[in-house]
Amino acid sequence: MFRQLFDEQSSTLTYLLADAQSGDAVLIDTVAEHSAMYLGLLRELDLNLVYLLETHAHADHVTGAGVLREHTNARTATGHRTGVMCADVLLADGDTLVFGDEVLRVIATPGHTPGCVSYRWRNCLFTGDALLIGGCGRTDFQGGDAGALYDSITQRLFTLPDETLVYPAHDYKGMRVSSIAQEKLTNARVPGRSRQAFIDLMQSLDLPRPRLIDQAVPANLRCGLPAGPLDIHAS
Repeated sequence: MFRQLFDEQSSTLTYLLADAQSGDAVLIDTVAEHSAMYLGLLRELDLNLVYLLETHAHADHVTGAGVLREHTNARTATGHRTGVMCADVLLADGDTLVFGDEVLRVIATPGHTPGCVSYRWRNCLFTGDALLIGGCGRTDFQGGDAGALYDSITQRLFTLPDETLVYPAHDYKGMRVSSIAQEKLTNARVPGRSRQAFIDLMQSLDLPRPRLIDQAVPANLRCGLPAGPLDIHAS
């Protein structure tokens, strides 16, 4: 079972995956404003949410992970280098997450931020901001590293089978899915560029500062919950 959900304000793509037999489900990259909708959808589909996954600490929206954890039995999980110490599970490259009979595999894809991870499920790849449709995440804040991002894309993601479907965390042009083959052929930033040429390109973009960064990043380091003493749940 698979659903792709969209937040118009931040152009965030959220993903619901579920094992049809057991009803166990995961949500990837939730948006706080849609928490009630997610809970309603889980009830409608009779699903048991077991994991709330983040690809990284987003700078353009606040996650719904903390609120959703309070209303379900789900555990929050993200990359171990994100700085999100309120997460129940901190993930490393090669880790696996099981929901019902389904298995999701973790791929470390640093560069946009040091802690970015992608998730591979069946022939689907959830790339966060590491690899976008026709582009990639910026590398000019939150510890971004253009060279690391180039390595993540070319050595980790572009080595997957061409037919692998690419589902990013954002799209700003109405696109919803790509593939590894398509990105290797048509991505505007990576194919045909050397590592140094990619670094030079990323350093020259001069992009505007994300409007919500000062609110979103601190909130996301708290799993989207209000400011206060952090509860350390990581295992």
